[in-house]
Amino acid sequence: MAKEKGRKLIAQNKKARHDYQILDTYEAGLVLSGTEVKSLRQGRASLADGFVQLDGHEAWLHNVHVPEYSQGTWTNHSARRKRKLLLHRVEIDKLESKSQETGHTIVPLALYFKDGRAKVEIALARGKKEYDKRQTLREKQDRREAERTISAIKRKQRA
Repeated sequence: MAKEKGRKLIAQNKKARHDYQILDTYEAGLVLSGTEVKSLRQGRASLADGFVQLDGHEAWLHNVHVPEYSQGTWTNHSARRKRKLLLHRVEIDKLESKSQETGHTIVPLALYFKDGRAKVEIALARGKKEYDKRQTLREKQDRREAERTISAIKRKQRA
């Protein structure tokens, strides 16, 4: 079998981009068992409630749901177990110092295969207030409306 090239997206955490202001992003490898990899290759995972916890120079991914592999036997994994993240020591130290600040957390944004290896994109984030979320939605709607009017004007000019 030829080695995979490129990036194949498995799951995204769209809610994180809505609930948090993303300050910095990192790419981390994952320590997985065989049935977890097979389940991910089927494109089944959920990052909705996931978060990263730092314990003594190690990063752990919690609450990410990778369903059991359908053809797995007694060697199957548990769906919501904590998984170790592979990061450089400098990155872990930087994340640890930044996450100690008030209101900062580390959340997973995307889970994907990159050149055949499972990776997770994590972000240092600050929680948004309710009015910030509304303002972001309003800006998004305004942008869409402006694009619609521009495209309508262009259509009229062509006709």
